[in-house]
Amino acid sequence: MQLPAPAVAVTALIEVVRISGLPGRRGGPYPGEVVGHWAGDEVGEVLDLVESLPGSVRHRCGFSPGWGIRAYGDDLDLALFEAAFCFSCDEVRMHGAAVPPTLSTQFFDAGAERAQALLARFRGAAL
Repeated sequence: MQLPAPAVAVTALIEVVRISGLPGRRGGPYPGEVVGHWAGDEVGEVLDLVESLPGSVRHRCGFSPGWGIRAYGDDLDLALFEAAFCFSCDEVRMHGAAVPPTLSTQFFDAGAERAQALLARFRGAAL
């Protein structure tokens, strides 16, 4: 999977979001509870894990993401990018000022070991 490289380079904090629905407007934040934060070395580990997710093909489930991340720079002002993961249809949707249209919708193999490791990290953040 490909993330917006300029934003990845300056990400200082990641919010972990337990998504509860779809945005109310195009490009709006995914609603849900922020269940954890990753900072320091965890930021690089998680972004490396996301970038290493193997690709997949489109599956139809209606896109019902359960987990998401919001990446922030040092100023912690606006999110650099947000990514919502649907582990049912293997789809990731990203948006934010740093996300070019070519990266906004991607597909990953949710059954792959790396995807399952990411899902375990999401679940662990919610404890």
